Amino acid sequence: MQIGGALKMSAASVRHHLSILVAEGRIISVGETRNNKRGRPVKVYRLSDKSLGDNLSVLASALLKKVPTSKRQRAMRPLAFELADVIGRTNPNDLFAKRLTHLIEKLNEMHYQAGWEAGGEGPRILFGNCPYAAIIEKHPELCQMDGYLLGKEIGANARQIAKIGLHLGGKPHCIFVIT
Repeated sequence: MQIGGALKMSAASVRHHLSILVAEGRIISVGETRNNKRGRPVKVYRLSDKSLGDNLSVLASALLKKVPTSKRQRAMRPLAFELADVIGRTNPNDLFAKRLTHLIEKLNEMHYQAGWEAGGEGPRILFGNCPYAAIIEKHPELCQMDGYLLGKEIGANARQIAKIGLHLGGKPHCIFVIT
């Protein structure tokens, strides 16, 4: 294993760390090769598109600046509803838990690193990553858009109770409560 030899690590340690990088979306597996006929196939990885970056945050920020500040808040609801249609709506006839699970799966496809937990006020949806982190400081209305998106998808109100930052034992989370 090339990485293990270069870093003087065992194959098991390398596999462990690679699995973490894959789970975080920093690298992706692009195939396997066989060096010899025995043992495990050698996996081939590359940096993910997320790690390589793009210019979308610059574009999104420029587009949002074109909308007058007074109209941005009103624009977030229809934008969220459009996103809901694009990611695939949950079935309103499904049980709440199934809709919530479907929503979390869709959010994770969009790199939110989302999960949910029970809370005193209702279920809480946690984002471990903000896809808009590069521009959120200048465009906090995007948090409102996320709230509308969650509410539309789950068929209830979603209220943000914590912005992305260090919460829950030092892990970064953005938290919405479903009421």
